[in-house]
Parts: sequence; structure tokens; C-alpha cells
Amino acid sequence: MQSAQKVFYQLIMLYRPFENQLNIELSKHNLHRAQWTILYYLYNFGSATLVEIANYQGVEKPTITRTFARLVELEYVEQIAGKDKREKRMQLTSLGRSIYEQVRVTIDQFEEDCLKGISEEEQQDIIQIMERVRSNLIK
Repeated sequence: MQSAQKVFYQLIMLYRPFENQLNIELSKHNLHRAQWTILYYLYNFGSATLVEIANYQGVEKPTITRTFARLVELEYVEQIAGKDKREKRMQLTSLGRSIYEQVRVTIDQFEEDCLKGISEEEQQDIIQIMERVRSNLIK
């Protein structure tokens, strides 16, 4: 097997177990990955439209619309006025910010466990490699 094949094989073999375990960790907070990704985005980047979130996640807007509806029901996000009346922006509520910070503790521990035995330098190398691969994919 060539190195390139091994890289992508390992990526595929990593993705499902990571996402499954992440969802187990998030389920402790009654969340799943798609919801967490939205909370993460809004906490770190501020308010956003559904289209901006969909583009960030690389999914279709209807998928995000359903996820947002659930987060609104949970009172973690709310709609705010945009630059014009047609633009609908979403932001975290104070409860949403608090939940994010609680869940962040769980996720930080999970991520630390995943990276056990991998040095900071190796982690930086992985980040750079993944950024380059992604850049090649979205040209």
C-alpha cells in the first residue's frame, strides 16, 4: 500500500470512532456533534446566519435549520436582528454560553485523552498537514 493510501485509510479509520466517542461524551450533556459544532462556532466567532453555519459545517442549510430549531427549543440560541430585515442571525443565549463552557470541560478532557502520547510539536505538524490536505480538496 502506498503512503497516500495509508494516510487516507487511517483518516477513514479515525473518523468514525472519533465521532462515535465524541457523541458519547456529548450525550452526557444531551447534545450531539452537529449541535456542538454550532455552539462552538457561535461561542468562538459570534453571531451568524444559517447559511454561514452551513458553509462552516459543509452541509446544506435545511440540515442546519433543523439543528438550530432544536437549539432554540433548548434556549441555547436565539434569533437577533441582522443588518437588514431579511437577514436572520443567530447567537448564543446566556444559557447557551454557560452550557458551552460546561461541555467544553468534557470535550477538553476527551481531546486530551485522544492525544495522549502525542507531543505538542507532533500536534502542530498534524494541524499543518490537515490544513494543506483540506486546502487541496477545496481548490
